[in-house]
Formats: sequence, C-alpha cells, structure tokens
Amino acid sequence: MEASAVSSAEAVPRARARTARKPKKDRTPWYMWVAVAAIVLFCLFPFYWLINMSLKAGSDLNGSAVFPHNPTLTNYSAIFKNPDFVASLRNSAIVAFITTALALVVGSFCAYALARLRLRGKFVILGIVLSITTFPQIAIAAPLFKLWSDIGIFDTYIGLIIPYLTFALPLAIFILVSFFREIPKDLEEAALVDGATRFQAFRKVVVPLAAPGLATAGILTFIAAWNEFLLAVTLTATTAARTVPAEISFFTGATEHQVPYGSIAAASVVISVPLILLVLLFQKRIVAGLTAGAVKG
Repeated sequence: MEASAVSSAEAVPRARARTARKPKKDRTPWYMWVAVAAIVLFCLFPFYWLINMSLKAGSDLNGSAVFPHNPTLTNYSAIFKNPDFVASLRNSAIVAFITTALALVVGSFCAYALARLRLRGKFVILGIVLSITTFPQIAIAAPLFKLWSDIGIFDTYIGLIIPYLTFALPLAIFILVSFFREIPKDLEEAALVDGATRFQAFRKVVVPLAAPGLATAGILTFIAAWNEFLLAVTLTATTAARTVPAEISFFTGATEHQVPYGSIAAASVVISVPLILLVLLFQKRIVAGLTAGAVKG
C-alpha cells in the first residue's frame, strides 16, 4: 500500500510536468477572423464593382444589381478595337520599363555611395533626396509644360521619362540604401584583394547580393510609373506618347454627353490586373524591401 501511494504521489508531479511542457496553441479569436474578412471585403468590393460594370452594356449600366443580369464582353472587345487604347498600352509599357531601368541603374550607384563611402552630410543628402517625393506634381506640371514645349520634347517619351525619374529615383535610392548597408564590407574587401576593381566588386559581389532590393525597387517604380496620371495628361497631346491612365480620360460615348462607363471600367480592369498579379507574385520581396534595415540584432 505504501509503495502504491508513493508511486501515485510521484506520478502526479510527472503528469503536471508533461502538461507544462506541452506548448499551448494560440487560437485566434473568431471575432478577429470576422474583422479580417470584413476588411478584405471592404477593400475588394470597389474592384469587384469595377468588374461588374465592365460586364454590363446598354441599359444595364444604369442599374445597381450586384450581379450583372446579362454579362457580356462587349466592352473589352471594344477597347481592344480602339487603336488609341492599344497605342497607349504600348506607350505605358515603354515609359514604365525605361523609367524603371534608369531608376535602378542610377539609383544603385547613388545608394551605394550613400551606404559605403565616407561622405560628410550624407544623411542630409539622403533627406534632401527623400524630400523630393513630398513635392506635389501639380507644382511642376505647368513649368514643365512650358519648358518642354520650348525645347521640343513635349508629347514625347523622353518628356515623360525625365519627370517620372524625379519621383522614381528617391524611392529606389531609399530602398537600395537599406540593402547595401546590410551587405558585409568583408566581401567587397576580399574581392579587392583578389584583384578586382571597385566597380567589379560592386557589379559582381554587391549587386547580386542586393538582388531582392533591386527587385523590390523595380516593382514599386514600375507601378508608380504605370499608374501616373497628372504628368501624363499634362505633357502629352496625342497618342504618340500618351499613356493608358491619360488615354482613359479621353474616352467618348456614342453621343456628345454620354459617359462610356462600361468602356472605362473595362480599360481600368485591363490595366489593373497585371499590377495585381505582379504584387501578388512578389509581395514577399516588396515587404522585405520596405522593412530592410528596420530591425537590428
């Protein structure tokens, strides 16, 4: 009896120890899931309504039905038959890609200098570069319109790429500086000892290691250049260089005072889907690029 009592007495603390060792699973409260679902629906509903409008035609556009009664792809076929819209798609792709490429090349050199070289007041320089992004575009739209008209680059690709770079470069520099700071200097010094020049060490060692930062900066720069509207509509006059966001504002209906809501919605969906897919595919890189250097340890 005494032995059994002792064994039972020892079993109790052992059982307690086992239960204490088991990690408790954190269960998210049900109301948190409800809140997340409500936020997601709130954010996605405007885009769904845009798709809903793009699938309507005729008198259905005046209705407020959540689901289109007679869905049709007429609006999509109409915009792709419009040569001005197709030309604006090409213009947007050219301007956005060139702006992104130049921003990455120039921005990588500037960011490397700010991250590695011993410059006096480099934090002040970085602050001045970032302050450019706070300038309202409307403040430079009118002066650029006059200047571009005088020098002959109004309604051209270069006339859009130059002002786009003024806003794309600060973003690229800010992201890349954080990535370059996290790369150990020992790797560059080892390359220099092996006989590489400073530029070779930068190109063959630093740039490959900073590839996630370059991808993040490139994606965000491309999105900003693709979506830009104010400068595109101010600095262009024809479809020679007019981009998609500006071209949509020139859509006309069958009559003088008719607003082609269906065509506008279809065009908006067409230019939004590639950006949505791009963000979904590279969302981890974008988050990593925006939070690089935020935590030390």
